[in-house]
Amino acid sequence: MPTMTKYDPGTPCWVELATTDLDAAKKFYGDVLGWSDYETGGEETGFYTTPKIDGKRVCGMMGHDASAGVPPHWGTYVSVPDAEATAKKAKDLGATVLVEPMDVMDLGRMVVMMDPEGAAISAWQPKQHIGAEIHTEPGAWCWNELYSKDPDKAKEFYKGLFGWGSHSSTEPMEYTEFQVGDRTIGGMMKLTEQMGPMPPNWLVYFDVEDTPATIEKVNKAGGNVLMGPMQIDGVGNIAVIADPQGAVFAVIKMEMEH
Repeated sequence: MPTMTKYDPGTPCWVELATTDLDAAKKFYGDVLGWSDYETGGEETGFYTTPKIDGKRVCGMMGHDASAGVPPHWGTYVSVPDAEATAKKAKDLGATVLVEPMDVMDLGRMVVMMDPEGAAISAWQPKQHIGAEIHTEPGAWCWNELYSKDPDKAKEFYKGLFGWGSHSSTEPMEYTEFQVGDRTIGGMMKLTEQMGPMPPNWLVYFDVEDTPATIEKVNKAGGNVLMGPMQIDGVGNIAVIADPQGAVFAVIKMEMEH
């Protein structure tokens, strides 16, 4: 499996779990996605934990205090050349900056934003840390998908913020692909009444070898299957899952390449 060595500006580069029980999360994701190698930082990092596959960084995991009303969640980071410029653009485009640009040791600079609809998205200006070293392999992160109440406005916002192009289709379902140049880097679906009271959000997907088998692991490990398995021709077999602490993510046995 090749090692990722760079992410073009505007490309999602990292995903991160904020959880109220880091030890329980490590066990759950180990059981479900096969993670067993964890690198944990010291107290100065808040014991930030990085799962690895074959020695390659998959994603991040950190402790989270949900008392302020923000539940456990997965977050998406997009690679940018300048965190300050990204934060300014976000404000000019109507977003809220939740965490102003800040250094993360010598690894890079980060900024956390909430788009005009309320979906959280982060940006990462890489230094020593470019992002995930493994992508679109079993057990690794593979896709990011926005759920939006107003896809047309979301297209304009993300075009202005990250320079994304977009391509929309209606088959096999209504869907928008976000693009950097001619490369698809993420997707978007419109929130509908049938989806219930779901707020706008970015959903993180992980690659698996067998979706029904993964669902069995989720059930045994104490997670909750919210949707699926659902086979989408030409895309893959998908399930949406809540971990025991309530963080929502998706798994997919892919038929397409990104």
